Amino acid sequence: MISYQLFTQTAVVSVVESLNSAIPVVATWLSSRIDMIIFIYAFAWVFVLSSVIPSKILGGERSVIVQFLVCLTLTLSAFIILDLVKDSYGVAIDQILSFASLLNNPLLAALYLAAPYILMVGLDVRSRNKHMQEKQRVTNLTAKYLKDREKINQQRTETE
Repeated sequence: MISYQLFTQTAVVSVVESLNSAIPVVATWLSSRIDMIIFIYAFAWVFVLSSVIPSKILGGERSVIVQFLVCLTLTLSAFIILDLVKDSYGVAIDQILSFASLLNNPLLAALYLAAPYILMVGLDVRSRNKHMQEKQRVTNLTAKYLKDREKINQQRTETE
């Protein structure tokens, strides 16, 4: 998550700059709101992790308060660690991390920014499939039980 926050700014700037030649009005509008856009993309990972971590800790019993606290903790820790890393290594942290240069490619930057959303969709589809399989399993067990019960009742009737 921390690495995602470190690279988010580079990726967002790359995508916005690539829009400048195609749609300058949109690029200008996005540039004036770059901090908000960076926050939204940085928050996407926090949201994904805050959904996954409580479900692993608590199972199916998710508490809204616990989910909020996990989300808040992840967000604060990410920003604190990001500031500590920047203070320790100087302002040029992107130069230390060679991966950041890959995000100057707008296509790779867009894929990078889409990753948490792709993960959210994947987790949602997986969860729905799992729920449907469980529902089908219960339906099959119920049908088997009723069929077995019917056979037992027929056997009793025949023996009487």
